Amino acid sequence: MHRGKGMKFVGDSRVPATRKPNIPKDYSEFPGKTEAFWPNFLLKEWMVGAVFLIAFLCLTVAHASPLERIADPTDTGYIPLPDWYFLFLYELLKYRYAAGPYTVIGAMVMPGLAFGALLLAPFLDRGPERRPSKRPIATGLMLLGIASIFFLTWQSVDSHDWEAAAKQGEITDELNIEIDETAEGYVIMQDNTCLSCHGNNLQGGAMGANLLDNPDYAPEDYAKIAKEGVGTMPGGIFKGTDEEAQKLGEYLVEMNKLAAESE
Repeated sequence: MHRGKGMKFVGDSRVPATRKPNIPKDYSEFPGKTEAFWPNFLLKEWMVGAVFLIAFLCLTVAHASPLERIADPTDTGYIPLPDWYFLFLYELLKYRYAAGPYTVIGAMVMPGLAFGALLLAPFLDRGPERRPSKRPIATGLMLLGIASIFFLTWQSVDSHDWEAAAKQGEITDELNIEIDETAEGYVIMQDNTCLSCHGNNLQGGAMGANLLDNPDYAPEDYAKIAKEGVGTMPGGIFKGTDEEAQKLGEYLVEMNKLAAESE
């Protein structure tokens, strides 16, 4: 055997004395198919992102976010509405097996499976093709996700009562009166779920009218409305006796007098 025969140079682990610039590989053999991630591709991504960010900032300056009245945690009649990018999840919670006792399924399980499938898409389809038609799994999951979000968002916008939402969000000067929550009439309203629509301050909400804006009503008028309903308020909601309905009316008449004096 000759000296050195069969020996191969494996590598050099020494640190070079001078650092060479990080020159990207030559991709000229694949024109239009790939490019260096740094700085070519990343620079393009930053430029596109900067354009959208500047456009979004200009939009926020030109159209200020609409404000609603001061938050009132005691107003049980207020119906909150999420921002537009969460409307599809808001609509999903209206369906039978995603609401009520199945809220966990609609709020966590179903969105978790959907977003989990999108996260797993690159691992399920690892082909080198860049055309969407050549990547059916990734393309199908993405189209299904976009279609679902678009449909649920449209359904939420179409079915929402925007007139009532605008009314409950109006910035109004609330009456500076003290609601006597220990009065018998107020307790009767609590027991008959009147406050869930008309609010703890009796000034209405998304589903109930303002009860302190009727200075000409008599106790009998309130008692009749409580029993028979009026307008969009159906009858039969009040389960109390005629005597309780009369006491409720007397309480509301007294509160209307205080409201009129405070204006």
